[in-house]
Amino acid sequence: MEFSMSNFHEKVIYQIYPKSFKDSNGDGVGDLRGVIEKIPYLSDLGVDMIWLNPFFCSPQNDNGYDISNYLAIDPLFGTMADFEELVRETQKLGIEIMLDMVLNHTSVEHEWFQKALAGDKKYQDYYYIREPKADGSLPTNWESKFGGPSWTPFGETGKYFLNLYDRTQADLNWHNPTVREELFAVVNFWLEKGVKGFRFDVMNVIGKPLELVDDLTGNGKSLYTDQPIVHEYLMELNKASFGKEEDSVTVGEMSSTTIDNCVMYSNPDRNELSMAFSFHHLKVDYLDGEKWSLMPFDFMELKTILNDWQEGMSEGNGWNALFWNNHDQPRALSRFGDPIHYRFETATMLAQTIHLLRGTPYIYQGEEIGMLNPDFADIKDYVDIETHNAYKELQEKGLSEAEIMAIIQEKSRDTSRTPMQWDSTENAGFSTGEPWLKVADNYSLINVKKEREEGQIFNYYQSLIQLRKEMKVISEGAYRSLLMEHPSVYGYVRELDSEQVLVLNNFYGESTSVDIPMEFIDQESRYLIGNGKKRKLTSKIHLEPYETIAFYIEKQHNNY
Repeated sequence: MEFSMSNFHEKVIYQIYPKSFKDSNGDGVGDLRGVIEKIPYLSDLGVDMIWLNPFFCSPQNDNGYDISNYLAIDPLFGTMADFEELVRETQKLGIEIMLDMVLNHTSVEHEWFQKALAGDKKYQDYYYIREPKADGSLPTNWESKFGGPSWTPFGETGKYFLNLYDRTQADLNWHNPTVREELFAVVNFWLEKGVKGFRFDVMNVIGKPLELVDDLTGNGKSLYTDQPIVHEYLMELNKASFGKEEDSVTVGEMSSTTIDNCVMYSNPDRNELSMAFSFHHLKVDYLDGEKWSLMPFDFMELKTILNDWQEGMSEGNGWNALFWNNHDQPRALSRFGDPIHYRFETATMLAQTIHLLRGTPYIYQGEEIGMLNPDFADIKDYVDIETHNAYKELQEKGLSEAEIMAIIQEKSRDTSRTPMQWDSTENAGFSTGEPWLKVADNYSLINVKKEREEGQIFNYYQSLIQLRKEMKVISEGAYRSLLMEHPSVYGYVRELDSEQVLVLNNFYGESTSVDIPMEFIDQESRYLIGNGKKRKLTSKIHLEPYETIAFYIEKQHNNY
């Protein structure tokens, strides 16, 4: 199939974590009717597509990523009629829906797993069920990504099933063609409901080896990540489902991946996916690679990673999904900036850095109003399973309560899952009931109503979204790095034919200066967008704390 390139190159996608977006019925949990209520808000922002985290039937052990029925909506979030209305209402305003597909594993409560447990051999082959080793130890030494072994007893059979994530999430056996057909049918079911996009959860770990063996050099990750067969599976999925729709948009969440693999995942000639999420740039504050640690982010490493992915994906005609925030990451504003003294400047600098790069930008709910980490002081305020596991592990390592909570306040997934702050009324206007997760204390200062009335962050996001739609040099242009040695500024230029956009981003709270190469000074230029004062492009540019600025340049052709 042929992709309509501009289809997703010009789009901006907004991520909704339904549980925390808007509660319509007072039960403390966000729902589909709440999303319907806020469609005009999303239309005002200017986004083209909304990605909804899973709202399928689920025991909610991993916030909906443990699915017990792919074809039914969890009553917690509403009904199929609500979903169908959501599709109709978004379509009226030119917004499309992207669903989150969790095809690597199911909940152990899924009908397939329950039939397997009951002894049905057909369904036992839907999963990885193995005998222990001869000495009685687990089938392999692989570790779960949520901590502990990746094998859980399979009922009373004496066997074990593979779970790379939570113990209640059983990995599906993609080697079984019947499993693949079942999953392709799931995608087609939602396509028929009018869904235009799919985000595929941990998609690069679906290709386990045929024989599961010990990893002699690590925890198993290298044996099941980015295996060549994943590309074959994705081509098959594309052909059988969304590839039939010319304007579909797909993104794979790729864990511990590589540029080379993501080029293959997203090069349109290969008919796999539209783009790929990678996370290397969000590990630059992991001390010795350990998430549950504290260190200032390594700016030079951040800049190098962003640049490597921009260059590498461009060279291979791949496509990046661009983002700072999501439901699994701390708020970027708290993480990379100074939200106390420079909230507007940090928020807009981070936004501009991403939105003017080559790729498709994603906005996570609340990012467009400058929401922050909530800094809950008590572990009881956190709900996330990964956070509670980390709390126990940090206790075992001998850290004090204060040290542990300082880390959790910075790194917990719940930092981004707190309810959306709509106004300064009780519970930030999110719910009339008690929210499933506490609202951040700052909601009277940071909320949609206040931002729309007197703030500047939301308007800045609107402008960035509009620029991508209006300027081909942003949606289609090439990327080239600048000032890679500068200790506090990430600079780059986008280029298409005779047009250029020069972007400078100061990542620190101190002012600095940059020398602009003469190739840009000799051309016709104008100020395009920035969070500081308007000015002309000169050979030396002074940047204020967290300042971002972009210039439009028209290359002059000298005809002799």
